[in-house]
Amino acid sequence: MKETLARLITNALNPFLVGFVIIVLLAFEGTDTTAEAIKWAAISLALSVLPVLSVVIYLVRRKKLDGVFENPRRQRIGIYLLAVALGVLGWWLLRYLNAPEELEATFAAGAAAVVVFAVINFTWKISVHTAFLAGAATVLTLVYGAAGAWSVLLLTPVGWARVTLKQHSWLQVAAGAAIAAALTAGIFAGYGIPGEIRIE
Repeated sequence: MKETLARLITNALNPFLVGFVIIVLLAFEGTDTTAEAIKWAAISLALSVLPVLSVVIYLVRRKKLDGVFENPRRQRIGIYLLAVALGVLGWWLLRYLNAPEELEATFAAGAAAVVVFAVINFTWKISVHTAFLAGAATVLTLVYGAAGAWSVLLLTPVGWARVTLKQHSWLQVAAGAAIAAALTAGIFAGYGIPGEIRIE
């Protein structure tokens, strides 16, 4: 029962879904029309979530990965390298195309985090689940204020789920969240986001 609940949480709050939601929210937040929001969301997803998820599913089917969300550290190296390349390319392209600033900053933060995690992965299996969620919670707090800060409460059940499934230790879960949140906050500050602190 406990493992079933942990797997449900892991699947429901996975990095791909979290990334999808953040990209769509920021696309609508940073544009004036639905058409513009859809355009930027489509471009951003095509440069991040969709290609990585497609490769992961392909590798699972070819038995090169044990699972989409449950795999040993050594199997993650190629995925990290792909994510680094896409992160840097995505950030550069969004900057070149004058994308909404929040989206550009998010890609910059994501690229930085993936580079750091790729290096760490050579010796330690840090949690990508809590990293994505902590980064997302940081973005939501900076962009939406107190209304977005509630998302941080999701970190505890996700961390518990990853430890329960024996994919990570509590230290790896906490480290993933802390590094992602710090990098996101620092890069958003460099972009001057938020311009004003929201308290509503």
